[in-house]
Formats: sequence, structure tokens, C-alpha cells
Amino acid sequence: MAELQDSLFPDLPRPPEAQSPTPSPALKEPEDEPPPRKKPRGGTVAAVAPDAALIDLAAALPPGLRLGTSSWSYPGWSNLVWDGEYAETVLSRNGLSALAQHPLFRTVSLDRNFYRALTASQYARYAAMVPDDFRFVVKAPSLVTDATVRDESGRGTQVNPVFLNSEIAIQEFVQPALDGLGHRIGALVFQLSPIPSQLLADQPALLTCIGDMLEALPGLQSIAPDAVIAVEVRDPQLLCPAFADMLRSTGATFCMGLHAKMPPIEEQLPMLRALWPGPLVCRWNLHRRHGRFGYEDAEKLYGPFDKIVDLDPETRAVLAKVIAGTTGAGQNAYVTVSNNAEGCAPLTIASLARDIVNLQKR
Repeated sequence: MAELQDSLFPDLPRPPEAQSPTPSPALKEPEDEPPPRKKPRGGTVAAVAPDAALIDLAAALPPGLRLGTSSWSYPGWSNLVWDGEYAETVLSRNGLSALAQHPLFRTVSLDRNFYRALTASQYARYAAMVPDDFRFVVKAPSLVTDATVRDESGRGTQVNPVFLNSEIAIQEFVQPALDGLGHRIGALVFQLSPIPSQLLADQPALLTCIGDMLEALPGLQSIAPDAVIAVEVRDPQLLCPAFADMLRSTGATFCMGLHAKMPPIEEQLPMLRALWPGPLVCRWNLHRRHGRFGYEDAEKLYGPFDKIVDLDPETRAVLAKVIAGTTGAGQNAYVTVSNNAEGCAPLTIASLARDIVNLQKR
């Protein structure tokens, strides 16, 4: 393990619904009463029976590591996470409690908060659905992290007047999360959308604005001892010493965003090294094969997210090494994985967990 820590930061230059089979004429139901496509469950979701091998794998992982998925409303996870096929709407509302029973999942990313801020009562409902030791990774609403106001298609329409506004960040994000999730907060992530070129050109002013917002946020540790504030960016120009210095001075950390808009994981490691020692926050969002605007392509290619489609052994190997080194040094790690990383988040997480355990054995 000491060897791992020494080499931790080396210098490095809606899923489509399945079509039901056509019934034979003798069995065909009246046209106004089609056969049900999902098993009736009364709105509840049951977890798949735990797999003994996954239980053993989870027990071998470092206690400071929290692996989890990016959201959870995927019917394609039948027999991987759920005990059968459920409607997406049912999973969205009631699937979290079943997800939290999976042996490997000790966190989840609440991505929906990016699009519309959750209330304290909504957070509290999620908190009540998971074990006491479960922790949430929560994305800040785009209301404060996007410099541009966008229409439903994502096209920018005007300048966002409350971009990086600390009062809005506290009122719409940090305080409701503290009130609703309490000690179950793991990481509050400010994922900054791609920043307009005119703002990015004056990097010192931009970093000052980010730092001022972070400085104004209330402390988390008295309520959520494991919690950390992290900043994720989608502009490679911000992977620089000045950005790391700003994060360190505010007590925040870097969220490693594995996304095609950013350099691959190997080229983001210097940011982690600059902030060492400290916790790891990582969101593996998109396979490196896809371009800057390849999210929708990945959704179409990988749905219904029930199998690995595109292996990314390079990313997984480096990430496993960083996790093993971080947790081996006594630091916490929050790592969430999207279906768009390789095609099926639960299977990617299982492979990543095996890689971590194998590293620990060396």
C-alpha cells in the first residue's frame, strides 16, 4: 500500500422501452385493454437478492470508499439492482431504497438537483430511504453554476444574473441539503457548466468570483462530518495551479469529472496531486470515445443500460489506483459512475471494485 501511495500522482505529461412480443391471435387482448408491460408492484420496488460474491467483494473494499451510481431510475437494471422489471416512474420515486441495499453502493449522485433545486423535505425523503451510513453526492443547481440562462433545448439565451451568487447558493442548495440530508451529505458538487469565452479570458477575476462564493458558504462539518465541498469544471483551461490554490484557500476540493469535455483522467491527476492530502471526489460521466457533445449519442448507444457496451480499461485502471492510494492514506473517496461510462453503471462499479481489491493485495 505504501508503494501505491508513493505513486498515487505520478507525473503525467431514457432508455428505450423493450418492445413486448406480439401475442398470438388467440391470446390477443382487446385493443382498449393492452396487456401490462410491467409487473404490478403497487409503487414499491424490491432489491434483487444479494449476490454472495458481491457481499464478499464489498467487505474487502476500504471503509473510506463510497461507490455509487449517477441517479437510479433505469428499468434495464432488472436482476442487477431490482428484482424484476419496473416502470421508470416507479423507480424514480421509490427505487432509492432498493438501490441502497446493493452491497457495493454506499453513495449516489443526486443529479436532478442540477435542473431544479430540491427542497429540504425532498432531501429528507431521500435520506429516510437509505441506511445511516449512506452518503449523498449532490450537484448544485445550474441556477448558480451556469453563467448562461438556457432554453429547454440547452441553447443559451442570456447572461445569468445570479451566476456564482453565494446567497442563492446557500438558500437554494447548501441549507436545504443540510436541513434535509443532515449527516448523510458526502459531497456537495458545484459543477460549472462551460464558461463563456469572455469570462474565461479573465481567469483571475473568474477565480476570485468562485472563491468568494465558496468562502461565503456555511461550514458543513458540525452537521455532516464527512461532507466536502467540491468544484467540477468543464473547461480544461481551469486545470491550473491558480485554480488549485483557490480551492485550497477556501477549504474546497476538486471534483474529477471524467467527461469528454475534459482531458482524460491521466491529465487531471496533477490537480489531485496539488491538493494532496485530501479526499477524492470523482464523477465518471462519459466514455472517453465520445466527443464533447456525445452525451445523447451515448444514451442511444448504451440503452437500456443492462450490459457493458464499451470497455474503458484505461480509465478504470487509473481510477482504481487513485482510489486505492487515497483510501490507503486514510482519506475518504466518493466515486459515482454513470451508465454512459461503459454502458451499465452497476457492472462498471463491480469491475472497478475488483480492481481496487486486487491492488490492495499487492
